[in-house]
Amino acid sequence: MTEQGYALVTGASRGLGQAFARALAARKQNLVLVARSEGNLQRLAKELSDTHGIQARPIASDLAQHEAGLSLAQQLLDRAIQVDVLINNAGFGDQGWFLELELARQLQSIRLQNETVVELVHKLVPPMIERRHGGVINVSSLAGLQPIPYATVYSATKAFLINFSLALESEVNRYGVHVVTVCPGRLRTKEVELNAETKRLPCGTQTYEEIVEASLRKLDAGGGLLIPGVVNKLLAFTQRLIPRSQLARVVGKMSKPKRDVQ
Repeated sequence: MTEQGYALVTGASRGLGQAFARALAARKQNLVLVARSEGNLQRLAKELSDTHGIQARPIASDLAQHEAGLSLAQQLLDRAIQVDVLINNAGFGDQGWFLELELARQLQSIRLQNETVVELVHKLVPPMIERRHGGVINVSSLAGLQPIPYATVYSATKAFLINFSLALESEVNRYGVHVVTVCPGRLRTKEVELNAETKRLPCGTQTYEEIVEASLRKLDAGGGLLIPGVVNKLLAFTQRLIPRSQLARVVGKMSKPKRDVQ
């Protein structure tokens, strides 16, 4: 018999993915937690199961590998796990001169943030359509709204994800499947801590919990594009005023890394 009510969270072992897992568990939502770190996943799954009385299934998988999404979807089918909510959160991006970055790692970034997302959506959304109920949250970035030199592949993958996600929303919303395209700005990490004097985050920076709360509210409301935070909305609007042909040059001047002059 198929078990009901699972949310699949990729990149669930830390950061934003873990915050999604905790928030969903608090909603009494059964979980499939996916990341590379098996130990961290098992500890998180046990904690959430014990605390909230839910089913939390850890699956260790490197989603940056070729056809990893197809393999994961088949595992879920074999285990009779029904996914009602798909959260595509896993991702990474390198900074630096594109031609000097390791090509294999850049291709992994494309597979993780584009290929795997497409595979999971293609396999897991049709059953949602049949049930006339389901949700998808695709975690993109403000970086996807503009070309960013020295984060060339990362910004490109996020741009693909935004366009894919918004187009998908238009196709499946009529069947009761809601799609959220969330574009966060700077997130609070170990490198971005509270200001010691004001006890506030740097301007435009948000916590993982704030992003998750806004994303789940958007999903409950029927989906759509979400740019969390007033500052981030302003940045997204402002970049539209710069001609597309000049935008990369403007951004490049601000993001160019320091290097020795030859």
